[in-house]
Amino acid sequence: MDSSAKVITLEQCRRNKGYTEKDIGGAHPHSGCCLQEGPERIESAVNMKTICKNISLPGIDVIYSRDAGRYLCEYAYYTSLYYGQGRAMFIHVPPLTNALTAKRLSQALQNIIQEVLILYHKKPA
Repeated sequence: MDSSAKVITLEQCRRNKGYTEKDIGGAHPHSGCCLQEGPERIESAVNMKTICKNISLPGIDVIYSRDAGRYLCEYAYYTSLYYGQGRAMFIHVPPLTNALTAKRLSQALQNIIQEVLILYHKKPA
């Protein structure tokens, strides 16, 4: 969850370097990168831009992003993409509000996942 977010954000890729901000416990990678042996950038095998274009959620905006901000979320996504060989997704969600209830947010996420499955099944074998 991104407490400052107002929209659902579909994240496409992550970068290995530039991690200088400390987490809530005061820690950060000493080298400033996720994995010493890792590539500079890893893309998700899921085409988040296509998912974003295909999804329509009344009253909920969904956007596409290529930069999650070199903090804990990006670090977690990079390592997931690295060890999962690109088979991972990361979705930033806004906090719940009176307008965006848990039920509406869960329905939105379900719709996004269904769109991913539709896209996946359209890929040639």
